[in-house]
Amino acid sequence: MKQIVRLFASVLIAGFALMYLTSYLNSEQGYSGGNTLTVYNWGDYIDPDLIGKFEEETGVKVIYQTFDSNEAMLTKVAQGGTTFDVAVPSDYAISKMREENLLLPIDKEQIPNLKNIDPHFMDLSFDPGNVYSVPYFWGTVGVVYNPELVNGKTFESWEDLWSPDLRNQILLVDGAREVVGMGLNSLGYSLNDTNEEHLQEALKKLNKLTPNVKALVGDEIKMLLANEEAAVGLVWSGDASEILSENEKLDYVVPKEGSNLWFDNMVIPKTARNLKAAHQFINFMLDPENAAKNAEYVGYSTPNREALKLLPEDISGDERFYPPAELTEKLEVYDNLGKKMLAHYNELFLEFKMHSK
Repeated sequence: MKQIVRLFASVLIAGFALMYLTSYLNSEQGYSGGNTLTVYNWGDYIDPDLIGKFEEETGVKVIYQTFDSNEAMLTKVAQGGTTFDVAVPSDYAISKMREENLLLPIDKEQIPNLKNIDPHFMDLSFDPGNVYSVPYFWGTVGVVYNPELVNGKTFESWEDLWSPDLRNQILLVDGAREVVGMGLNSLGYSLNDTNEEHLQEALKKLNKLTPNVKALVGDEIKMLLANEEAAVGLVWSGDASEILSENEKLDYVVPKEGSNLWFDNMVIPKTARNLKAAHQFINFMLDPENAAKNAEYVGYSTPNREALKLLPEDISGDERFYPPAELTEKLEVYDNLGKKMLAHYNELFLEFKMHSK
């Protein structure tokens, strides 16, 4: 028994020694638990140079972690096992996080650069008054296409996707809201429609699209379209920007019937430990110079009107990614449909995927 006690004591001593050594090494590097910031963001969604610049300016060490879906992010934040000081969810996910009490309110007095955000991107339905979130990027869902391979189609209408001469030529993002929304929009319905007759009508129409669908894919859609592995793709505008930069023959359009207008905003999860650094980081990202640099690197549209003035004209003047008001007025933000209806959308999408096989 004494040997067991001595062994247990030795393990405890070794553990405390390791904790002390880790703390000491961090403090020698200028970092401690009090001046670290954990950021939870989408993959490849920030210019890495900006992280280094923030660390240099503030003395705060950034721990940067990524997620690949809002659902994965929501699950991890809700579990509370990992502390995140700043996260970057999408619009409908922010609404859900508000409902589930997963967010802390933003102290706007600590974010003077909030004045740089275009008022059109503030006070939206998913966060009235921007109590819990600050705009980061925005964009649309539309169609990337290769004019040389689509027989003169311009995809100004969703209906063009159903053309028989596009057999096995369309790639779709693997997303229920995007694909089901496209089906609803093609029929003139809202992409937030919950009418069961309309949803079944959209499913039937999507099933008729299956001969044209080559695959439903994730991030690889960018490489496949840029390499001309397919003629057409349903994509987010930021991905479209990257695709077009890789292959200038391609083009991007948002069909006239309407589509999704999405927003990714910065929030402070309820489990955040470093509130001061969280506000510092948000304010830093809203600095016009930093926001412009980030927009050039990522390729998505900035909501920062002062940053927009610093971007090259070929970026800020490109109406495919900064569309005019007459188009954006036709676009819709995803509503938080609730667990039951969201599950139903996923079921419809699964039916479509099974039919595609």
